[in-house]
Amino acid sequence: MKRRNFIKNSALSGLAITSIAGASSCATPSPEVEKTVIADAVTNYNNFELLETTITRLQAEYRSGAVSVEQVTQLYLDRIKSIDREGPKLNSVIEINPDAIEIARSLDQELKDGKIRGPLHGIPIMIKDNINTADKMMTTAGSLALIGNIAEKDAPIIKQLREAGAVLLGKTNLSEWANFRSTRSSSGWSSRGKQTRNPYYLDRTPCGSSAGSGAAVSANLCTITIGTETNGSIVCPSSTNGVVGIKPTVGLWSRSGIIPISVSQDTAGPMARNVSDAAILLGALTAQDPSDSKTSRSKGKVAVDYSEFLILDGLAGKRIGVWRDAFGFHEKVDEILQASIAAIEAAGATVIELEEVIPNISECYGPSRTVLEYEFKDGVNKYLASANALSEVKSLQDVIEYMDANPDQTMPFFQKEILASSQNRGDLSDKEYQDAVSLVQSRSRNGIDQTMTKHKLDAIMGPTGGPGWQIDVVNGDNYGGGSSSPAAWSGYPNISVPAGFVHGLPVGLSFFGSEWSEGQLISIAYAFEQKTKARKAPTFLPSVDFNA
Repeated sequence: MKRRNFIKNSALSGLAITSIAGASSCATPSPEVEKTVIADAVTNYNNFELLETTITRLQAEYRSGAVSVEQVTQLYLDRIKSIDREGPKLNSVIEINPDAIEIARSLDQELKDGKIRGPLHGIPIMIKDNINTADKMMTTAGSLALIGNIAEKDAPIIKQLREAGAVLLGKTNLSEWANFRSTRSSSGWSSRGKQTRNPYYLDRTPCGSSAGSGAAVSANLCTITIGTETNGSIVCPSSTNGVVGIKPTVGLWSRSGIIPISVSQDTAGPMARNVSDAAILLGALTAQDPSDSKTSRSKGKVAVDYSEFLILDGLAGKRIGVWRDAFGFHEKVDEILQASIAAIEAAGATVIELEEVIPNISECYGPSRTVLEYEFKDGVNKYLASANALSEVKSLQDVIEYMDANPDQTMPFFQKEILASSQNRGDLSDKEYQDAVSLVQSRSRNGIDQTMTKHKLDAIMGPTGGPGWQIDVVNGDNYGGGSSSPAAWSGYPNISVPAGFVHGLPVGLSFFGSEWSEGQLISIAYAFEQKTKARKAPTFLPSVDFNA
Protein backbone atom coordinates (compact mmCIF):
# COMPACT_ATOMS: atom_id res chain seq x y z
CA MET A 1 0.00 0.00 0.00
CA LYS A 2 1.51 3.32 -1.07
CA ARG A 3 1.26 6.18 1.33
CA ARG A 4 1.06 8.71 -1.53
CA ASN A 5 1.12 12.27 -0.25
CA PHE A 6 -1.26 11.82 2.66
CA ILE A 7 0.90 13.39 5.35
CA LYS A 8 1.95 16.23 3.07
CA ASN A 9 -1.60 16.89 1.96
CA SER A 10 -2.91 16.78 5.52
CA ALA A 11 -0.30 19.25 6.69
CA LEU A 12 -1.08 21.62 3.82
CA SER A 13 -4.81 21.43 4.45
CA GLY A 14 -4.22 22.16 8.11
CA LEU A 15 -2.44 25.34 7.06
CA ALA A 16 -5.35 26.20 4.80
CA ILE A 17 -7.86 26.00 7.65
CA THR A 18 -5.55 28.03 9.89
CA SER A 19 -5.13 30.74 7.29
CA ILE A 20 -8.91 31.16 7.04
CA ALA A 21 -9.29 31.45 10.80
CA GLY A 22 -6.51 34.03 11.04
CA ALA A 23 -7.33 36.07 7.99
CA SER A 24 -8.45 39.14 9.97
CA SER A 25 -4.90 40.51 10.02
CA CYS A 26 -4.57 40.21 6.22
CA ALA A 27 -6.69 40.86 3.20
CA THR A 28 -10.04 39.10 3.56
CA PRO A 29 -10.45 36.45 0.84
CA SER A 30 -13.53 36.55 -1.34
CA PRO A 31 -16.28 34.00 -0.55
CA GLU A 32 -15.41 32.15 -3.75
CA VAL A 33 -11.71 31.88 -2.83
CA GLU A 34 -12.55 30.87 0.74
CA LYS A 35 -14.90 28.10 -0.44
CA THR A 36 -12.24 26.82 -2.86
CA VAL A 37 -9.61 26.66 -0.11
CA ILE A 38 -12.01 24.82 2.21
CA ALA A 39 -12.99 22.39 -0.55
CA ASP A 40 -9.32 21.65 -1.22
CA ALA A 41 -8.77 21.00 2.48
CA VAL A 42 -11.64 18.51 2.60
CA THR A 43 -10.29 16.72 -0.47
CA ASN A 44 -6.85 16.44 1.11
CA TYR A 45 -8.12 15.13 4.42
CA ASN A 46 -10.17 12.49 2.61
CA ASN A 47 -7.29 11.50 0.33
CA PHE A 48 -6.60 8.62 2.69
CA GLU A 49 -5.79 5.03 1.75
CA LEU A 50 -8.01 3.62 4.49
CA LEU A 51 -10.94 5.98 4.00
CA GLU A 52 -14.17 4.17 4.92
CA THR A 53 -12.38 0.82 5.00
CA THR A 54 -14.05 -2.16 6.66
CA ILE A 55 -13.02 -5.11 8.77
CA THR A 56 -13.75 -7.45 5.86
CA ARG A 57 -11.60 -5.44 3.45
CA LEU A 58 -8.66 -5.28 5.86
CA GLN A 59 -8.82 -9.01 6.51
CA ALA A 60 -8.72 -9.71 2.77
CA GLU A 61 -5.70 -7.43 2.34
CA TYR A 62 -3.88 -9.00 5.29
CA ARG A 63 -4.42 -12.46 3.86
CA SER A 64 -3.28 -11.45 0.38
CA GLY A 65 -0.18 -9.73 1.72
CA ALA A 66 -1.18 -6.41 0.14
CA VAL A 67 -0.69 -4.64 3.43
CA SER A 68 0.60 -5.42 6.91
CA VAL A 69 -0.99 -4.76 10.29
CA GLU A 70 1.95 -2.50 11.11
CA GLN A 71 1.39 -0.41 7.97
CA VAL A 72 -2.31 -0.01 8.70
CA THR A 73 -1.62 0.88 12.33
CA GLN A 74 0.95 3.49 11.32
CA LEU A 75 -1.42 5.03 8.78
CA TYR A 76 -4.05 5.47 11.47
CA LEU A 77 -1.51 6.88 13.94
CA ASP A 78 -0.36 9.38 11.31
CA ARG A 79 -3.95 10.37 10.59
CA ILE A 80 -4.63 10.87 14.30
CA LYS A 81 -1.65 13.24 14.43
CA SER A 82 -2.75 15.09 11.30
CA ILE A 83 -6.46 15.42 12.02
CA ASP A 84 -6.92 15.04 15.76
CA ARG A 85 -3.83 16.88 16.98
CA GLU A 86 -3.11 19.23 14.07
CA GLY A 87 -5.29 20.36 11.15
CA PRO A 88 -8.95 20.31 12.19
CA LYS A 89 -8.01 19.39 15.79
CA LEU A 90 -10.95 17.11 16.52
CA ASN A 91 -9.58 16.38 19.97
CA SER A 92 -11.31 12.99 19.98
CA VAL A 93 -8.31 10.96 21.20
CA ILE A 94 -7.33 11.43 24.82
CA GLU A 95 -4.31 9.12 24.83
CA ILE A 96 -2.30 7.06 22.30
CA ASN A 97 -1.19 3.54 23.18
CA PRO A 98 2.64 3.64 23.05
CA ASP A 99 2.65 -0.13 22.43
CA ALA A 100 0.39 -0.03 19.34
CA ILE A 101 3.13 -0.62 16.77
CA GLU A 102 4.69 -3.41 18.83
CA ILE A 103 1.29 -5.12 19.08
CA ALA A 104 0.83 -4.75 15.32
CA ARG A 105 4.24 -6.31 14.59
CA SER A 106 3.48 -9.32 16.78
CA LEU A 107 0.18 -9.83 14.96
CA ASP A 108 1.98 -9.61 11.61
CA GLN A 109 4.31 -12.37 12.77
CA GLU A 110 1.33 -14.52 13.65
CA LEU A 111 -0.04 -14.01 10.13
CA LYS A 112 3.30 -15.07 8.67
CA ASP A 113 3.16 -18.17 10.87
CA GLY A 114 -0.30 -19.00 9.54
CA LYS A 115 -2.16 -18.03 12.71
CA ILE A 116 -5.33 -15.97 12.26
CA ARG A 117 -7.22 -15.33 15.47
CA GLY A 118 -10.49 -14.34 13.81
CA PRO A 119 -12.19 -11.35 12.16
CA LEU A 120 -10.62 -8.82 14.56
CA HIS A 121 -7.04 -9.98 13.94
CA GLY A 122 -5.02 -6.83 13.24
CA ILE A 123 -8.04 -4.49 13.35
CA PRO A 124 -7.14 -1.10 14.92
CA ILE A 125 -9.66 -0.03 17.56
CA MET A 126 -10.00 2.75 20.12
CA ILE A 127 -11.97 2.62 23.34
CA LYS A 128 -13.60 5.16 25.61
CA ASP A 129 -11.50 6.45 28.50
CA ASN A 130 -13.66 4.89 31.19
CA ILE A 131 -12.65 1.29 30.40
CA ASN A 132 -9.72 -0.30 32.25
CA THR A 133 -6.64 -1.34 30.30
CA ALA A 134 -3.70 -3.01 32.04
CA ASP A 135 -1.04 -1.25 29.99
CA LYS A 136 0.69 2.13 29.93
CA MET A 137 -2.55 4.08 29.42
CA MET A 138 -4.63 5.65 32.17
CA THR A 139 -8.35 5.22 32.81
CA THR A 140 -9.80 8.52 34.01
CA ALA A 141 -13.36 9.09 32.72
CA GLY A 142 -11.86 12.37 31.47
CA SER A 143 -11.36 13.61 35.03
CA LEU A 144 -8.15 15.22 36.29
CA ALA A 145 -9.03 13.74 39.67
CA LEU A 146 -8.14 10.30 38.28
CA ILE A 147 -4.79 11.17 36.70
CA GLY A 148 -2.40 8.30 37.41
CA ASN A 149 -5.07 5.61 37.41
CA ILE A 150 -3.29 2.70 35.71
CA ALA A 151 -5.45 -0.42 35.95
CA GLU A 152 -3.93 -3.59 37.36
CA LYS A 153 -5.91 -5.77 34.97
CA ASP A 154 -7.86 -5.39 31.76
CA ALA A 155 -11.62 -5.07 31.82
CA PRO A 156 -12.98 -8.43 30.56
CA ILE A 157 -14.03 -6.92 27.22
CA ILE A 158 -10.47 -5.60 26.74
CA LYS A 159 -9.03 -9.01 27.54
CA GLN A 160 -11.36 -10.44 24.89
CA LEU A 161 -10.25 -7.76 22.41
CA ARG A 162 -6.60 -8.64 22.92
CA GLU A 163 -7.30 -12.35 22.60
CA ALA A 164 -9.21 -11.65 19.37
CA GLY A 165 -6.13 -9.92 17.95
CA ALA A 166 -7.34 -6.32 17.86
CA VAL A 167 -4.78 -3.51 17.90
CA LEU A 168 -5.63 -1.10 20.73
CA LEU A 169 -4.61 2.26 19.24
CA GLY A 170 -5.62 4.42 22.17
CA LYS A 171 -8.42 5.85 24.25
CA THR A 172 -11.06 8.37 23.25
CA ASN A 173 -12.18 11.54 24.96
CA LEU A 174 -15.65 11.72 26.52
CA SER A 175 -18.03 13.95 28.39
CA GLU A 176 -16.42 13.90 31.84
CA TRP A 177 -17.79 11.19 34.14
CA ALA A 178 -19.79 9.96 31.13
CA ASN A 179 -21.85 13.17 31.24
CA PHE A 180 -22.99 12.57 34.81
CA ARG A 181 -21.44 15.67 36.33
CA SER A 182 -23.48 18.80 35.59
CA THR A 183 -26.87 19.77 34.18
CA ARG A 184 -25.08 22.48 32.19
CA SER A 185 -22.29 20.37 30.71
CA SER A 186 -20.99 20.51 27.15
CA SER A 187 -21.00 17.10 25.49
CA GLY A 188 -17.49 15.94 24.66
CA TRP A 189 -15.77 18.22 27.19
CA SER A 190 -13.60 16.83 29.97
CA SER A 191 -11.11 18.47 32.27
CA ARG A 192 -8.44 16.08 31.06
CA GLY A 193 -9.21 15.94 27.33
CA LYS A 194 -10.95 19.32 26.76
CA GLN A 195 -13.55 19.72 23.98
CA THR A 196 -14.10 17.11 21.26
CA ARG A 197 -15.49 18.52 18.02
CA ASN A 198 -17.79 17.20 15.32
CA PRO A 199 -15.90 16.09 12.16
CA TYR A 200 -18.65 17.39 9.84
CA TYR A 201 -18.69 20.95 11.19
CA LEU A 202 -16.03 21.70 13.75
CA ASP A 203 -18.11 24.16 15.76
CA ARG A 204 -20.87 21.57 16.28
CA THR A 205 -21.30 19.08 19.10
CA PRO A 206 -20.22 15.44 18.77
CA CYS A 207 -22.87 14.66 21.41
CA GLY A 208 -21.92 12.37 24.26
CA SER A 209 -20.90 10.91 26.41
CA SER A 210 -19.06 8.68 23.90
CA ALA A 211 -18.11 11.80 21.96
CA GLY A 212 -14.54 10.82 21.13
CA SER A 213 -15.52 7.31 20.07
CA GLY A 214 -18.14 8.66 17.66
CA ALA A 215 -15.96 11.43 16.22
CA ALA A 216 -12.86 9.23 15.88
CA VAL A 217 -14.47 6.38 13.97
CA SER A 218 -16.43 8.81 11.78
CA ALA A 219 -13.22 10.68 10.91
CA ASN A 220 -11.50 7.41 9.94
CA LEU A 221 -8.97 7.60 12.77
CA CYS A 222 -9.45 3.86 13.37
CA THR A 223 -11.58 1.02 12.03
CA ILE A 224 -13.98 0.62 14.97
CA THR A 225 -14.50 2.04 18.47
CA ILE A 226 -16.19 1.15 21.72
CA GLY A 227 -18.46 3.52 23.60
CA THR A 228 -20.55 3.15 26.74
CA GLU A 229 -24.16 4.10 27.40
CA THR A 230 -26.41 4.70 30.37
CA ASN A 231 -29.03 6.65 28.41
CA GLY A 232 -28.15 7.81 24.90
CA SER A 233 -24.37 7.89 25.25
CA ILE A 234 -23.74 5.48 22.36
CA VAL A 235 -26.67 6.24 20.09
CA CYS A 236 -26.58 10.06 20.32
CA PRO A 237 -22.91 10.46 19.31
CA SER A 238 -23.47 7.80 16.65
CA SER A 239 -26.28 9.92 15.22
CA THR A 240 -24.48 13.29 15.30
CA ASN A 241 -21.24 11.82 13.93
CA GLY A 242 -22.94 9.84 11.17
CA VAL A 243 -22.02 6.32 12.32
CA VAL A 244 -23.68 3.12 13.51
CA GLY A 245 -23.96 2.49 17.25
CA ILE A 246 -25.27 -0.58 19.06
CA LYS A 247 -26.42 -0.30 22.67
CA PRO A 248 -26.73 -3.99 23.63
CA THR A 249 -29.07 -5.61 26.10
CA VAL A 250 -27.61 -5.04 29.57
CA GLY A 251 -25.73 -8.26 30.28
CA LEU A 252 -24.69 -9.09 26.71
CA TRP A 253 -21.22 -7.62 27.39
CA SER A 254 -19.44 -7.56 30.74
CA ARG A 255 -19.35 -4.20 32.54
CA SER A 256 -16.58 -5.15 34.99
CA GLY A 257 -13.62 -2.79 34.87
CA ILE A 258 -15.66 0.10 33.48
CA ILE A 259 -16.08 3.25 35.57
CA PRO A 260 -19.81 3.01 36.30
CA ILE A 261 -22.88 5.17 36.49
CA SER A 262 -25.70 2.65 36.74
CA VAL A 263 -25.66 -1.06 37.52
CA SER A 264 -29.15 -1.36 36.04
CA GLN A 265 -28.53 0.54 32.78
CA ASP A 266 -24.82 0.70 31.91
CA THR A 267 -23.36 -1.20 28.98
CA ALA A 268 -20.50 -0.82 26.53
CA GLY A 269 -21.16 -1.29 22.83
CA PRO A 270 -19.75 -1.05 19.29
CA MET A 271 -19.52 2.12 17.20
CA ALA A 272 -18.62 1.74 13.52
CA ARG A 273 -19.06 3.25 10.08
CA ASN A 274 -21.31 0.39 8.99
CA VAL A 275 -23.63 -2.21 10.49
CA SER A 276 -21.39 -5.11 9.40
CA ASP A 277 -18.37 -3.94 11.42
CA ALA A 278 -20.56 -3.19 14.44
CA ALA A 279 -22.09 -6.68 14.27
CA ILE A 280 -18.67 -8.35 14.06
CA LEU A 281 -17.43 -6.47 17.13
CA LEU A 282 -20.66 -7.16 19.02
CA GLY A 283 -20.31 -10.92 18.68
CA ALA A 284 -16.63 -10.96 19.57
CA LEU A 285 -17.20 -9.57 23.07
CA THR A 286 -20.23 -11.50 24.31
CA ALA A 287 -19.46 -13.60 27.39
CA GLN A 288 -20.61 -14.46 30.87
CA ASP A 289 -18.59 -12.80 33.61
CA PRO A 290 -18.77 -14.09 37.21
CA SER A 291 -18.03 -10.56 38.47
CA ASP A 292 -21.02 -9.10 36.59
CA SER A 293 -24.22 -10.87 37.62
CA LYS A 294 -26.19 -9.29 34.76
CA THR A 295 -24.27 -11.42 32.24
CA SER A 296 -25.61 -14.66 33.74
CA ARG A 297 -28.97 -13.83 32.16
CA SER A 298 -27.41 -14.01 28.69
CA LYS A 299 -26.84 -17.79 28.74
CA GLY A 300 -28.44 -19.37 25.69
CA LYS A 301 -29.79 -16.02 24.46
CA VAL A 302 -26.87 -14.59 22.49
CA ALA A 303 -25.10 -15.31 19.21
CA VAL A 304 -21.41 -16.01 18.89
CA ASP A 305 -21.37 -14.41 15.44
CA TYR A 306 -23.86 -11.63 14.75
CA SER A 307 -22.68 -11.30 11.16
CA GLU A 308 -25.09 -14.13 10.32
CA PHE A 309 -27.88 -11.56 10.72
CA LEU A 310 -26.53 -9.31 7.95
CA ILE A 311 -29.37 -10.04 5.56
CA LEU A 312 -30.06 -7.79 2.58
CA ASP A 313 -33.81 -8.42 2.67
CA GLY A 314 -33.92 -8.23 6.46
CA LEU A 315 -36.89 -5.83 6.32
CA ALA A 316 -39.06 -8.10 4.17
CA GLY A 317 -42.14 -9.20 6.09
CA LYS A 318 -41.14 -7.27 9.23
CA ARG A 319 -43.56 -5.18 11.27
CA ILE A 320 -41.99 -1.91 12.47
CA GLY A 321 -43.71 0.36 14.97
CA VAL A 322 -43.17 4.09 14.43
CA TRP A 323 -43.07 5.99 17.74
CA ARG A 324 -44.82 9.20 16.70
CA ASP A 325 -44.51 10.85 20.10
CA ALA A 326 -40.75 11.09 19.49
CA PHE A 327 -41.28 13.13 16.30
CA GLY A 328 -42.02 16.83 15.94
CA PHE A 329 -38.97 18.51 17.43
CA HIS A 330 -37.42 19.48 14.05
CA GLU A 331 -39.23 19.62 10.72
CA LYS A 332 -36.15 18.60 8.73
CA VAL A 333 -35.64 15.56 10.96
CA ASP A 334 -39.27 14.64 10.41
CA GLU A 335 -38.71 14.83 6.65
CA ILE A 336 -35.80 12.41 6.93
CA LEU A 337 -37.87 10.08 9.06
CA GLN A 338 -40.74 10.13 6.57
CA ALA A 339 -38.30 9.27 3.79
CA SER A 340 -36.94 6.48 5.99
CA ILE A 341 -40.44 5.10 6.51
CA ALA A 342 -40.98 5.09 2.76
CA ALA A 343 -37.68 3.20 2.28
CA ILE A 344 -38.65 0.67 4.96
CA GLU A 345 -42.01 0.05 3.33
CA ALA A 346 -40.38 -0.24 -0.10
CA ALA A 347 -38.11 -2.93 1.37
CA GLY A 348 -41.17 -5.03 2.24
CA ALA A 349 -41.88 -4.07 5.85
CA THR A 350 -45.23 -3.05 7.32
CA VAL A 351 -45.20 0.17 9.33
CA ILE A 352 -47.54 0.57 12.30
CA GLU A 353 -48.20 3.98 13.86
CA LEU A 354 -47.67 4.21 17.63
CA GLU A 355 -48.62 7.16 19.77
CA GLU A 356 -46.82 5.82 22.81
CA VAL A 357 -44.38 3.10 23.83
CA ILE A 358 -44.47 3.60 27.60
CA PRO A 359 -47.81 4.84 29.04
CA ASN A 360 -47.39 8.07 31.00
CA ILE A 361 -43.68 8.14 30.14
CA SER A 362 -43.21 11.56 31.76
CA GLU A 363 -43.73 9.93 35.18
CA CYS A 364 -40.48 7.98 34.71
CA TYR A 365 -38.06 10.87 34.21
CA GLY A 366 -37.80 11.99 37.83
CA PRO A 367 -37.45 8.48 39.29
CA SER A 368 -34.88 7.60 36.61
CA ARG A 369 -32.63 10.42 37.81
CA THR A 370 -33.05 9.16 41.38
CA VAL A 371 -32.00 5.66 40.30
CA LEU A 372 -28.87 6.94 38.56
CA GLU A 373 -27.74 9.09 41.48
CA TYR A 374 -28.03 6.22 43.96
CA GLU A 375 -26.32 3.75 41.64
CA PHE A 376 -23.58 6.19 40.64
CA LYS A 377 -22.56 6.82 44.23
CA ASP A 378 -22.54 3.11 45.01
CA GLY A 379 -20.68 2.07 41.84
CA VAL A 380 -18.07 4.84 41.80
CA ASN A 381 -17.22 4.33 45.47
CA LYS A 382 -16.63 0.62 44.80
CA TYR A 383 -14.53 1.37 41.72
CA LEU A 384 -12.38 4.05 43.34
CA ALA A 385 -11.77 2.06 46.52
CA SER A 386 -9.56 -0.31 44.56
CA ALA A 387 -8.32 1.99 41.78
CA ASN A 388 -4.78 3.27 41.37
CA ALA A 389 -5.64 6.94 40.99
CA LEU A 390 -4.12 9.65 43.14
CA SER A 391 -3.83 8.13 46.60
CA GLU A 392 -6.23 10.62 48.16
CA VAL A 393 -9.02 9.98 45.60
CA LYS A 394 -10.73 6.82 46.87
CA SER A 395 -14.38 7.85 46.94
CA LEU A 396 -16.92 10.16 45.31
CA GLN A 397 -16.46 12.56 48.22
CA ASP A 398 -12.73 12.63 47.49
CA VAL A 399 -13.46 13.51 43.85
CA ILE A 400 -15.67 16.39 44.96
CA GLU A 401 -13.01 17.66 47.35
CA TYR A 402 -10.33 17.41 44.65
CA MET A 403 -12.46 19.50 42.29
CA ASP A 404 -13.18 22.06 44.99
CA ALA A 405 -9.43 22.38 45.60
CA ASN A 406 -8.69 22.79 41.87
CA PRO A 407 -11.64 24.76 40.44
CA ASP A 408 -9.74 26.56 37.65
CA GLN A 409 -8.66 23.25 36.11
CA THR A 410 -11.72 21.10 36.85
CA MET A 411 -14.62 23.59 36.69
CA PRO A 412 -13.73 26.43 34.32
CA PHE A 413 -17.13 26.37 32.56
CA PHE A 414 -19.65 24.34 34.52
CA GLN A 415 -19.97 22.81 37.96
CA LYS A 416 -20.44 19.37 39.54
CA GLU A 417 -23.96 19.53 40.96
CA ILE A 418 -24.85 15.99 39.85
CA LEU A 419 -21.82 14.62 41.69
CA ALA A 420 -22.88 16.55 44.78
CA SER A 421 -26.51 15.42 44.67
CA SER A 422 -25.38 11.82 44.16
CA GLN A 423 -23.11 12.08 47.19
CA ASN A 424 -26.13 13.10 49.27
CA ARG A 425 -27.98 9.88 48.42
CA GLY A 426 -28.09 6.90 50.75
CA ASP A 427 -27.32 3.30 49.84
CA LEU A 428 -29.17 0.87 47.58
CA SER A 429 -31.24 -0.48 50.45
CA ASP A 430 -33.10 2.84 50.79
CA LYS A 431 -36.82 2.63 50.06
CA GLU A 432 -36.59 5.71 47.84
CA TYR A 433 -34.17 3.88 45.56
CA GLN A 434 -36.04 0.58 45.62
CA ASP A 435 -39.32 2.28 44.70
CA ALA A 436 -37.72 4.33 41.92
CA VAL A 437 -35.86 1.45 40.25
CA SER A 438 -38.95 -0.76 40.44
CA LEU A 439 -41.12 1.91 38.80
CA VAL A 440 -38.68 2.75 36.01
CA GLN A 441 -37.83 -0.82 35.06
CA SER A 442 -41.35 -2.24 35.30
CA ARG A 443 -42.90 0.64 33.34
CA SER A 444 -40.27 0.58 30.59
CA ARG A 445 -40.07 -3.20 30.18
CA ASN A 446 -43.81 -3.73 30.34
CA GLY A 447 -44.35 -0.82 27.98
CA ILE A 448 -42.02 -2.15 25.30
CA ASP A 449 -43.05 -5.79 25.70
CA GLN A 450 -46.77 -5.08 25.68
CA THR A 451 -46.51 -2.67 22.75
CA MET A 452 -44.59 -5.21 20.69
CA THR A 453 -46.96 -8.04 21.59
CA LYS A 454 -50.11 -6.02 20.96
CA HIS A 455 -49.02 -4.93 17.49
CA LYS A 456 -46.95 -8.07 16.68
CA LEU A 457 -43.86 -5.91 16.12
CA ASP A 458 -40.31 -6.93 15.24
CA ALA A 459 -38.92 -3.53 16.28
CA ILE A 460 -39.84 0.03 17.19
CA MET A 461 -38.26 2.99 15.41
CA GLY A 462 -37.80 6.64 16.25
CA PRO A 463 -35.41 9.53 15.67
CA THR A 464 -32.10 9.01 17.46
CA GLY A 465 -31.79 12.77 17.85
CA GLY A 466 -31.55 16.04 15.99
CA PRO A 467 -28.67 17.63 14.09
CA GLY A 468 -25.67 18.65 16.17
CA TRP A 469 -26.05 21.99 17.93
CA GLN A 470 -23.30 24.57 18.26
CA ILE A 471 -20.79 23.82 21.00
CA ASP A 472 -21.41 26.07 24.00
CA VAL A 473 -19.26 25.39 27.04
CA VAL A 474 -20.76 28.41 28.81
CA ASN A 475 -24.47 27.58 28.60
CA GLY A 476 -24.19 23.86 27.94
CA ASP A 477 -25.93 21.51 25.54
CA ASN A 478 -29.02 22.34 23.52
CA TYR A 479 -30.60 18.94 22.93
CA GLY A 480 -33.47 18.52 20.52
CA GLY A 481 -35.49 15.33 20.81
CA GLY A 482 -34.61 11.66 20.87
CA SER A 483 -35.83 8.16 21.55
CA SER A 484 -33.17 6.53 23.74
CA SER A 485 -34.94 6.41 27.12
CA PRO A 486 -37.26 3.38 26.72
CA ALA A 487 -34.40 1.07 25.71
CA ALA A 488 -32.06 2.63 28.27
CA TRP A 489 -34.41 2.31 31.25
CA SER A 490 -35.43 -1.24 30.36
CA GLY A 491 -31.90 -2.41 29.56
CA TYR A 492 -33.09 -3.49 26.10
CA PRO A 493 -31.06 -3.19 22.85
CA ASN A 494 -31.02 -0.15 20.59
CA ILE A 495 -29.28 0.45 17.24
CA SER A 496 -28.75 3.84 15.59
CA VAL A 497 -28.10 3.95 11.84
CA PRO A 498 -27.32 7.00 9.65
CA ALA A 499 -30.53 8.17 7.97
CA GLY A 500 -29.75 11.54 6.35
CA PHE A 501 -28.47 15.08 6.77
CA VAL A 502 -29.89 18.41 7.90
CA HIS A 503 -27.81 21.20 6.33
CA GLY A 504 -24.84 18.83 6.19
CA LEU A 505 -25.25 17.55 9.76
CA PRO A 506 -25.92 13.81 10.20
CA VAL A 507 -29.13 12.46 11.70
CA GLY A 508 -29.66 8.86 12.81
CA LEU A 509 -32.63 6.52 12.99
CA SER A 510 -32.99 4.17 15.99
CA PHE A 511 -34.43 0.65 16.05
CA PHE A 512 -35.09 -0.90 19.46
CA GLY A 513 -36.99 -3.89 20.76
CA SER A 514 -37.24 -6.63 23.37
CA GLU A 515 -34.25 -7.89 25.33
CA TRP A 516 -31.76 -10.16 23.53
CA SER A 517 -33.20 -9.15 20.14
CA GLU A 518 -29.87 -7.87 18.80
CA GLY A 519 -29.92 -10.31 15.88
CA GLN A 520 -33.35 -9.18 14.74
CA LEU A 521 -32.40 -5.51 15.05
CA ILE A 522 -29.16 -6.04 13.14
CA SER A 523 -31.08 -7.63 10.24
CA ILE A 524 -33.45 -4.66 10.15
CA ALA A 525 -30.69 -2.05 10.53
CA TYR A 526 -28.49 -3.68 7.89
CA ALA A 527 -31.31 -3.89 5.36
CA PHE A 528 -32.16 -0.22 6.03
CA GLU A 529 -28.51 0.80 5.68
CA GLN A 530 -28.09 -1.04 2.41
CA LYS A 531 -31.36 0.39 1.07
CA THR A 532 -30.56 4.01 1.91
CA LYS A 533 -26.73 4.21 2.05
CA ALA A 534 -27.00 7.49 3.97
CA ARG A 535 -23.49 7.49 5.45
CA LYS A 536 -21.04 10.01 3.94
CA ALA A 537 -17.49 10.69 5.11
CA PRO A 538 -17.16 13.88 7.18
CA THR A 539 -16.07 17.19 5.69
CA PHE A 540 -14.12 18.87 8.53
CA LEU A 541 -15.63 22.26 7.66
CA PRO A 542 -15.28 25.15 10.12
CA SER A 543 -19.02 25.86 10.41
CA VAL A 544 -22.33 25.71 8.56
CA ASP A 545 -22.40 28.19 5.69
CA PHE A 546 -25.19 30.56 6.70
CA ASN A 547 -25.03 32.29 3.33
CA ALA A 548 -25.46 29.15 1.25
